[in-house]
Amino acid sequence: MAPSKPDKLTLPSWEVNSMEVKTPKEFLEKVLPTKFKPDKAESFEAVAQVNVVGVNGGSWIITVKNQKIDTKEGVDPNPDITLKMSDTDFVALVNGKLNAFTAFMTGKLEFTGSTGTGLRLLDMGFM
Repeated sequence: MAPSKPDKLTLPSWEVNSMEVKTPKEFLEKVLPTKFKPDKAESFEAVAQVNVVGVNGGSWIITVKNQKIDTKEGVDPNPDITLKMSDTDFVALVNGKLNAFTAFMTGKLEFTGSTGTGLRLLDMGFM
């Protein structure tokens, strides 16, 4: 007897995670919530403003509170940290083709605010 076929195609998690992000919006609104590591966010609260310039740019507010992450389009008047990048550099960064520290040191990533907060967010899967 031939093995039965599955009702729907389900990709293994490693295949889903290896797909490249095409836009900052896709990463921030769809991928980031799945990459977030809530165990790393214990006793941590922060608001990050992400400003991406270019054809696929936009502004997003990322809030980490109560070990949860919330992403929405907009501008926060008083974020803890602010990140600014071009859309192409942002996509390269989140796809692992550009290192965050290299991006900062070469001016591709503009960062204002607490370095400690930025490093904690990196540890939580932010980039």
